[in-house]
Amino acid sequence: MTDEAPPRPPAKPGPDALPPAPADAAHHGADHAAGRKAPDPPRATPAAELLARWADNLAHERRLSPHTLDGYLREVRFFLTFLAGHLDRPVDAAALAALDVRDFRAYLARRRADGLSPTSTARAISVLKTFFAHLARCDGVTNSAIAIVRAPRTPRRLPRPLSESGAEDLLETVPQTEDLDWVGARDTAILLLLYGCGLRIAEALSLRRADAPLGPTLRVTGKGGKQRLVPVLPVVAQAVDAYVARCPHALDGDGPLFVGKRGGALGPRPVQAAVAEARRLLGLPASATPHALRHSFASHLLQNGGDLRTIQDLLGHASLASTQVYTRVDAARLAEVYDQAHPRAR
Repeated sequence: MTDEAPPRPPAKPGPDALPPAPADAAHHGADHAAGRKAPDPPRATPAAELLARWADNLAHERRLSPHTLDGYLREVRFFLTFLAGHLDRPVDAAALAALDVRDFRAYLARRRADGLSPTSTARAISVLKTFFAHLARCDGVTNSAIAIVRAPRTPRRLPRPLSESGAEDLLETVPQTEDLDWVGARDTAILLLLYGCGLRIAEALSLRRADAPLGPTLRVTGKGGKQRLVPVLPVVAQAVDAYVARCPHALDGDGPLFVGKRGGALGPRPVQAAVAEARRLLGLPASATPHALRHSFASHLLQNGGDLRTIQDLLGHASLASTQVYTRVDAARLAEVYDQAHPRAR
């Protein structure tokens, strides 16, 4: 009799075991040597790891804004949570590759039952297609069924710009909603960047102290890290100078240009709240938001003879179709004026 245990048979590979190395392992080795990371075998990769890789790609390569990134990740997390219950098993790469149209339709049915609007449903489908395109490109996880899923048709909402007088009234009223003079000057400068230069609020808040004083042009970093040059009106530069002169906090050259009441980086909510209060005082519609000033910038340029290509460049639109929507706004305004003024329209 001996104390040694009898030899154990070789263990069978579990469900999470890596598959055998492919015959073209040398090719994969060459990829590693060239600095390219070969995708992990789909069966061995849990969905959480795939999601983390996608999040890193969105943040560092596509350079999405934190707000957009959060929305994308929230939608896919909801999808993965649904799948875990729908499939009644943990979701991994193999499960994602095996999904068929019925699985995607079941998810959309769940979202509609939760009250998701057609517009939000279309956005959810777009996010999922972006996720699966990344899986196919970077992780070797392909699913052809997602391409068959169609978004519901939704009417395209027209931008709702302010009238010229409405924009001026808003700009004059916003500083009156603040007790601190420098905060009113700050909000005025930000809103003038939106209305006078066509910036998005995130673009205005991303400016650095070193950008001021503003010159005749301003280099703006927009969506996807794309840069554009916009002209700066004297009234905009003067408003920024007035804010800098009144700001009680030390503004470091590498730090943000616009700061909050405690001196930290400013987010959009305080500006949105100031506009909401001014809107209430003026009796303006709920569509009178900071972003409406960017719409007003484009619409008023078009009404006063600006051409679409120039406006496209100033707004930073990748496609002219995004800018052409303002021609429909202008046509709608002309029709309204016509209906009000022409004798036969009464």
